[in-house]
Amino acid sequence: MKTALVTGGAKGIGEAIAKALANDHGMQLVLWGRDEHALMKACNTLAANGASASYAVVDMGDMASIQTGLDELATQEIAIDVLVNNAGILTDEPLLQMEDTDIVAHIAINALGPLRLIRALAPSMTKRGYGRIVNVSSGWGSFDEGLGPGAYGISKALLNAITVKTAAELPPYVAVNAACPGWVRTQMGGPGANRSVEEGANTPVWLATLEESAPTGQFFRNRKPIKW
Repeated sequence: MKTALVTGGAKGIGEAIAKALANDHGMQLVLWGRDEHALMKACNTLAANGASASYAVVDMGDMASIQTGLDELATQEIAIDVLVNNAGILTDEPLLQMEDTDIVAHIAINALGPLRLIRALAPSMTKRGYGRIVNVSSGWGSFDEGLGPGAYGISKALLNAITVKTAAELPPYVAVNAACPGWVRTQMGGPGANRSVEEGANTPVWLATLEESAPTGQFFRNRKPIKW
């Protein structure tokens, strides 16, 4: 049985990804997030459907918190086969009007936290000869599509760059890809978005479960490559 770690896994797209990986692909789940009540509820829902799930309260913008989560995985001897870097924040303030602390928070949570996890978990994947890493990005992080508002667009562009570089440094059997879920009806996307969380989760789940000859170092939307 493969084990997947999903950050931001208690709500929205992350929860939908976790449900699909557990219910449709038989994976064991580890959920990370900041809201312990939501994490507990999500794990109970997965367990009620026969899945194995655990959680840890981890702030992806805090490197010490991330290390605590990694230490807990090591203590429990949990090896991660699939990493879904889903946690993220979004504000739509113009970049020139943003406070430094808000800019740093976007970069830390949306890009540096995922990089920290890749650096920590990819060596074990390499040793075991298998790994799938999915960075949940956005078309707003694409230069081709014009970048999105404020620090969000910059942070997702950095996440995309991290995807390219880590894919190049890892063996092809540890596939690293970025996914744009589209505009999804979540707390971040709002009620007017044109996609359900299940639709938003489709491409990340697909990338997380590809078997032999999986692509690596690419950016996908609707299961099709898009430009950086």
